[in-house]
Amino acid sequence: MGHGHYIEVGKMDELGRSNSPIHRLDARAKILTTVAFIVAVMSFGRYEISQLVVLFIYPLALMAVGNIPMGFIFKKVAIAAPFAICVGMFNPILDRETMGMLGGHPVAAGWFSFISILVRFALTVSAGLVLIAGTGIYRLCEGLQRLGIPRVFAVQLLFLYRYFFVIAEEGLRMLRAVEVRSAGNHRLGLSTYGNLVGHLLLRSIDRAQRIYRAMVSRGFEGEIRVGSAGGMGVEHVVPGWINVAYLGGWCLFFLLARYWNIAGAVGSHL
Repeated sequence: MGHGHYIEVGKMDELGRSNSPIHRLDARAKILTTVAFIVAVMSFGRYEISQLVVLFIYPLALMAVGNIPMGFIFKKVAIAAPFAICVGMFNPILDRETMGMLGGHPVAAGWFSFISILVRFALTVSAGLVLIAGTGIYRLCEGLQRLGIPRVFAVQLLFLYRYFFVIAEEGLRMLRAVEVRSAGNHRLGLSTYGNLVGHLLLRSIDRAQRIYRAMVSRGFEGEIRVGSAGGMGVEHVVPGWINVAYLGGWCLFFLLARYWNIAGAVGSHL
């Protein structure tokens, strides 16, 4: 039970079926806005931090309006954070040029670039998670197709997302079985976990074959009508000009944040 709560299998699907103002927007507008946001984040210099922090307004605003739990998104970001830490952990050692003083002690430039990497990671990953939670994977794939993305890519993305949860469920069942049979003994050797991974691979292959046979029996011929899957029919509920205003307004904010230090201006005013 604890592992299931930790991974929260299917939670993103549940969030994607909501009916908030964010969910009612056209998926294309949300996709293009997220791409513009990621481009803006990655365009900042390696030592810039204060200007990047202002961009947290974007994911936080979407979470608030879209009724997306902030704690859920932040937990997912924290789970993946070790990857970003591994990328920048050596920056303070390799880049030792002094860029500031803290309590009378010099601070190496590597610390600024390291923090900048962490902030960029948090911004981009949270924006991606909010896009999925505020759109739903089916409408997201449909929006990608309508933007000109090849259909095969959209279908593969849908399969990758959907069957990740299938493998996660199989893994959870195996972990629960191990816990029951070991009477709560968590000191299991590497050989035990190696066997679990091997059995998970075999179970995944068997499960994939069963799913494929079920799809063929239902008329699957290599194509999926993504737009009709899942009963997601809330697209275009809002007028088109609202989607344009959403995209244009956020892009204008990204430009202002990129070329004007909003945080510095507010700090100096206060």
